Amino acid sequence: MVKSKPATLKTIADMTGYSVTAVSRALKDAPDIGEAAKEKVRKIAQEVGYTPNRAGVRLRTGETNVISIVLGNELAGQDDHSGRLIGAIAQTLHNSHYNLIVTPDLDYEDRLIPIRQMVENRSVDAVILSQVETEDARVEYLLAQNFPFVTFGRSKRAQEHPYFDFDNESFGIVAAQSLLRRGRKSFLLVPPPEKLSYRYHLIAGLQQILGKTGQELELLKGVDSHQSNEDICDALVHRFKRTDRDLVDAVIVPSTSAAIATVMAIEKVGRHVGEDIDLYAKEPSPFLQIFRAGIFTVQDDPATAGRFLAEAVVQAIKNPESSPMQAIRKMQNP
Repeated sequence: MVKSKPATLKTIADMTGYSVTAVSRALKDAPDIGEAAKEKVRKIAQEVGYTPNRAGVRLRTGETNVISIVLGNELAGQDDHSGRLIGAIAQTLHNSHYNLIVTPDLDYEDRLIPIRQMVENRSVDAVILSQVETEDARVEYLLAQNFPFVTFGRSKRAQEHPYFDFDNESFGIVAAQSLLRRGRKSFLLVPPPEKLSYRYHLIAGLQQILGKTGQELELLKGVDSHQSNEDICDALVHRFKRTDRDLVDAVIVPSTSAAIATVMAIEKVGRHVGEDIDLYAKEPSPFLQIFRAGIFTVQDDPATAGRFLAEAVVQAIKNPESSPMQAIRKMQNP
């Protein structure tokens, strides 16, 4: 059997009647090519299975047509936050000439290592960062290198680059107000890790409301919301059993996984969600109220984040002199 040759730009040009240059520019979403022509070229390209020769593109332009999203322990989460985020980014990039890859951010490594490797090797055109720290060395490095990137979350230098973030401060405000209306008096937060910036936004929102009523916010000691369900559950059981402190009647958590661990702990000590203890959680999709009807939630839809991040990172590549795309979105009650 004779193996057919791969489709080329000339293949598409012959089928559409456009020049090879016009086809190439259409696939790059060039502004001087009409939308009807772009759509026709994309349709034919998909039908014939055209894929750019990355090695050739890189030799000609220095570009790779690759964007990397860097993910760490989110990949092991139980709420499919990362899956929905990656899916939305990939879908938004579908009609562009960019390909998405995932680069692991390993807990035991210097977080700069994978970033530096990609930049120095020019193996990608841009980077999407998650799990952003307030003092984020990756952000500092990418800004110094003038390398295109966008962050999911805000560092202290967020105004200098594209980012998308959910308004965790408003989550804290809404949670505190709701729990106070229900007469709760002893508030416990299962906090995000200390380095991550959204920890401080969430705490600020809670304290803004609780401070007005003289209530204190307690942070669960010894664990954070990114640790295993078993570790969070054990720490909560230990806290719930303490008799030298106020009896906890409200728990706030920033993830589905931490909420499940909290329910496990509440039930282990013979108490009941929505009766003895209220639980307020953030989740990427409606699940927790099905799991236990008494849980209060807000949603931080990762698909919304993914679409924005994809558009922002493409703009950062194509129009580096333009104002960076930036957004903070309030979370929704289901």
